[in-house]
Amino acid sequence: MHSPLLDDDLVRSLRARGQGLGAGVRFRTADEAVERVVGIQAQDARAGALGVRVRTGGLAAADLRRALEADRTLVRSWLLRGTLHTVTTADLRWLLALLGPQFLRLSARRHRELGLDEELCDRAETVIADTLAAHGPSTRAELTQRFAAAGLPADGQAPFHLIRRAALRGRICFGPERDGDATFVLLSDWLPDAPDGPDGEAAVTALARRYLRAHGPAAPEDFAGWSGLPATAARRAWRSLDLLPVRVRDQDCALPADRADELDAAPGPAPDVRLLPMYDNYLVAHRSSALAVPAEDEKRVRPGGGQIRAAVLADGLARGTWAWRRERAEATLFDPADAAGLAEGIAAESAAVARFLATP
Repeated sequence: MHSPLLDDDLVRSLRARGQGLGAGVRFRTADEAVERVVGIQAQDARAGALGVRVRTGGLAAADLRRALEADRTLVRSWLLRGTLHTVTTADLRWLLALLGPQFLRLSARRHRELGLDEELCDRAETVIADTLAAHGPSTRAELTQRFAAAGLPADGQAPFHLIRRAALRGRICFGPERDGDATFVLLSDWLPDAPDGPDGEAAVTALARRYLRAHGPAAPEDFAGWSGLPATAARRAWRSLDLLPVRVRDQDCALPADRADELDAAPGPAPDVRLLPMYDNYLVAHRSSALAVPAEDEKRVRPGGGQIRAAVLADGLARGTWAWRRERAEATLFDPADAAGLAEGIAAESAAVARFLATP
């Protein structure tokens, strides 16, 4: 029996709907949005915040900051692909246990190039822990000063890698913002209680299930690229899941079986316009972005050097880029003929971004 071939519009609808980015779907809270997509890429803090906003309805920056700093239901650390993400507190520890060792192994060569052997890294971790225990939340600059005082490397990329290593080992995470600067805290102090999560193969399977719920239809190779886990682990996880096989162009993909009813779901209001921030999950969740970005415009979204520009998304397809200037979104559409059809949606999203950023 052949897997059904899905047309491009349906694939985009399924992927956008799964992430709260299309078919009129928006999540109610920051926690719900982040839990759905597992993690919001957040190496740029403002882009990460806007990545939560675009998936929710009526969210204010104060709501997100409350979740990160007061309620502490969300937290930032280095996770998927070894990059900074915002995840739910309930997911942090089991994700670190699954992903941390993988990215520590991959970082070993860079550590050697910087002269950071295990003994030195362990000393730095002690300095970090002692500083945070004695002084509370501390910025990267403050920790770097402590490294220098202890005779540890304090120039170039070394402090970043020492701090990231401590985070990947589950010792620290991001804490409250202070005067616009990120701070670090002891994870055990900041988040003392955590539910038990899956581990080992069960954790890989759980992550694959969550990935497909938000990003399907997809292939195991997409999951491996998105998570940073080996392709062999991704394929094993696929075999453990209850899946609906489908074809996406020339690729064997799958949806979770419990999303099968979405294949016949009525389309949402069109066009559903969203202003994606830089580096958004939607544009990095699959090995190829051919279904999300027209091939002829790929370089306008991905100009090179790892950069992914903020994109105007309409019904799951990038139709232009945008930048925040003079308190509004200035869009540059790939096809100027789209302006009339997208103008209302862009204006509504621009107003929503303004409301989000205006909150203290």
